[in-house]
Amino acid sequence: MLISVVRSGGFAGIERRAEVDTSGRPDAREWHALAAAAVASGRGVRLPGAAIPDGFSYEITVDGQTVHCAEPQLSDAQRDLISRVLKEGA
Repeated sequence: MLISVVRSGGFAGIERRAEVDTSGRPDAREWHALAAAAVASGRGVRLPGAAIPDGFSYEITVDGQTVHCAEPQLSDAQRDLISRVLKEGA
């Protein structure tokens, strides 16, 4: 499973991208469950133009399926997945 996160916005407006390929990882099952929960909580969500001034917006893509979310409306699964991908991803 390929999981990618794009973070945009913030005070400086600098975009950050990272991705994690779970193939062959011993913790792949955990990543899959977290990714499924993050995508499910983002389905059908419409974001306002700017959630909060200088806040971050995110694009989460899991095996070609993309959802959008923004602070402060992140679900726990989205927040955890974003944090892990941005920390561990290349």
